[in-house]
Amino acid sequence: MYEMMAMVEASLFAEALRNLGVWTYGIVNLAHIVGISLLFGAIVILDMRLLSFWQSISVATISTITVPVAAVGLSLAIPSGVSMFAMNATQYHENPFVYLKMPILVVALANVVLVTRLNAWQRAVTGKPLQPTDGSVLYVSGAFSLCLWSSVLVCGRMIGYW
Repeated sequence: MYEMMAMVEASLFAEALRNLGVWTYGIVNLAHIVGISLLFGAIVILDMRLLSFWQSISVATISTITVPVAAVGLSLAIPSGVSMFAMNATQYHENPFVYLKMPILVVALANVVLVTRLNAWQRAVTGKPLQPTDGSVLYVSGAFSLCLWSSVLVCGRMIGYW
């Protein structure tokens, strides 16, 4: 694994980033934090609605706001995270939180794809009448999503402290 990380760190991409100047890592890190904030903030709001908070506001209304915000956050968090990793990949070799975060992130992203294909989700975001089991399906989806994304956030934060 170390050899692969060394290859990433020695890549033209990582070298180009390091050659941009001393502020590059800080700016990329800031972009990552902004992306995570947008992503996680939107996810928390949407998942709390799926967990039956704010029932006076429809899932359709909340998702109209939170899904695009989460998408912007993800579009900042992923490339900036890859960039930070590439610049210093070998430093993460023995960090267990890197090895926890990545598979959890993959599962969290797969969960987004799965949930958005559920009939219960489709009915909820289009404002159609829900079926009797839809509330339970959405509740479980929200709980699982919140656990996954919280785990990604915690692991990511712990990477810096290992």
